[in-house]
Amino acid sequence: MKIPIEIDQQLIAEALALSNFSTENQLIEDALREYIQRRQQQKILELFGTIDYEPNYDYKQQRKIE
Repeated sequence: MKIPIEIDQQLIAEALALSNFSTENQLIEDALREYIQRRQQQKILELFGTIDYEPNYDYKQQRKIE
């Protein structure tokens, strides 16, 4: 999909210099993937401490061979 956008060329040049990409398209696609991954990780971190568990649950019980 083509989307016309204006991005600071100095910003693009600096990002290309720090990356292994040869084109702006590769750079932008990777940046979007990284952005999505970080946001998904943040959502997971927000769940810590919010999930209830059964205090009497014995997780080792399922490992026992009868």
